[in-house]
Amino acid sequence: MTSVTPLTYDILLALADRRRHGYGIIKEIEARSGEAAAPSTGALYLALQRMLGDELIEEAEPEPNEDGRRRYYRLTPKGRDHAEAESRRLAGLVAAARRKKLITGGAV
Repeated sequence: MTSVTPLTYDILLALADRRRHGYGIIKEIEARSGEAAAPSTGALYLALQRMLGDELIEEAEPEPNEDGRRRYYRLTPKGRDHAEAESRRLAGLVAAARRKKLITGGAV
């Protein structure tokens, strides 16, 4: 499995705990990484289309309490596998940075 783009990983992380619509994905990325890290809506929807084609995510029917006009997305098992693999890869890089004393302490 190859590494994923930063935006793909951000989307996978946003969908790891629950389904979201596009704006919800953007807000989750903003909350985690800051407003400057949030993708444009155009970039987000291009990535979502690619990820749908790669079967990393799938569309989900809105729940009764959700806005039926929005398109909701959730991880597929393949998407979860990719997110887990990329998380392990990144954790290995952070561990290497710690060994080289580029990062000190417990927090990144």
